[in-house]
Amino acid sequence: MLALQGSIGALNDALDAPIDSGRKPGKPIPRGLATSGAAIVLAAVLLGVGLVLSAPSGAPTLLVAIGGVACGYAYDLGLGRTALSWLPLVVALPLLPLPAWLGATGSLPPGLVALAPAAALAGASLAIANALVDLERDQAGRRPTIVVRLGRRWAWTVHVLLILALALVALVAAPRGIGPPVAGLAVGGLDVGELALAAGFGLLGIGAVLTGASRPTVRERGWELEAIGVAGVGLGWLAGAGGLAS
Repeated sequence: MLALQGSIGALNDALDAPIDSGRKPGKPIPRGLATSGAAIVLAAVLLGVGLVLSAPSGAPTLLVAIGGVACGYAYDLGLGRTALSWLPLVVALPLLPLPAWLGATGSLPPGLVALAPAAALAGASLAIANALVDLERDQAGRRPTIVVRLGRRWAWTVHVLLILALALVALVAAPRGIGPPVAGLAVGGLDVGELALAAGFGLLGIGAVLTGASRPTVRERGWELEAIGVAGVGLGWLAGAGGLAS
C-alpha cells in the first residue's frame, strides 16, 4: 500500500509541476530536487513494487489494490482538475483497508456494509479539504474543481456537514464494543478502538476549523490533521471489527 500510494503521489507531482511552479515551492519538483521525468519513472517503479508485493496475498487482494491505484490515477490524469475531483477518493477510501484484511484473513471485514458509507463520506470530505488547500492555485490555473465552483465558504460548509455525517454513521453503526468516545472517557474504560475513535474525531474537529482559514498554509495543516483523523477513525473501526471476527 505504501508503494502504491507513493506511485499515485509521484504521478500527481509530475503532472501538476507546471501549475505548482511558483505556487508550491515546498514540493520536490518546484524546488529543483527532482524532475517530472524522474517522478514518472518513480511512479512506474513503485506501481510495480506494490503489485508484486500484493500478488502473494491472492487474486482478491491484488484486484482491490489495482482498483485503488486506478482511482488515484484517475484523479491524477484528469478528474482532479474537474468538479468531480471528489469522486476518486469517495470510491477509493472504502477500498483502503481491504487489501490488508483480505491478505491476512482471506475474507472481507465484518461490518463492511456500514463501513463503506462512512468511508465514502470520509473520502468526500477529504477531497473537498484538499481542494480547499489548492483553491488559489486552481483558480489561477482555471481548474473548475468543486471548491472553485462552490466558492470557499460554501465548499467549507459542505465539507463540515460531511464530517458531521461521517461522525454520526461511525458512532451509530460502530462494531461491538465501540461506543461514543466521550462517554468512555468519563468512566476511564477506553479500549484501543475507543481511543482511536476519540483521537480521530478530535483531529477531524481541529482540522475542520483550520480548513476554514483564509491562508492556504493553515488550510493545508487542517487537511493533514483531517487525513490523520480519518485514519484514526478507521483504526477504531478495524479494532472493533477485529473483536467481531475473533
